[in-house]
Amino acid sequence: MFFLIRHIIDFLRIKTYRNLTIATFTVLLNGTIIYHFVEHWKWLDSLYFSVMTLTTVGYGDLVPQTAFGKIFTMVYVLTGIGIIFGFINSFYQHRALKMKEVAEKRSKNNLKK
Repeated sequence: MFFLIRHIIDFLRIKTYRNLTIATFTVLLNGTIIYHFVEHWKWLDSLYFSVMTLTTVGYGDLVPQTAFGKIFTMVYVLTGIGIIFGFINSFYQHRALKMKEVAEKRSKNNLKK
């Protein structure tokens, strides 16, 4: 658990990743606000739908009922999926790089002994 927190902090120190993180949460926040007010969903349901939609899980338990909600969802998906997957990919690549660095450091320490 400590390693994950340390990794997140390390990830956010890099400006490009920090900006991508801000963009990701901004997209999720915008979707949550729109669905809350347009579809009259609870805040948690709105956030849940935003995450499920942009990660392409789409369980289908919540569906926009208004014309604006449906149009917004089409635009939201087309713009948001790239941002979400870019964030997930960047986080994974950063984590893999850090894991490789740790493994190399351990290997060097073992060779010195």
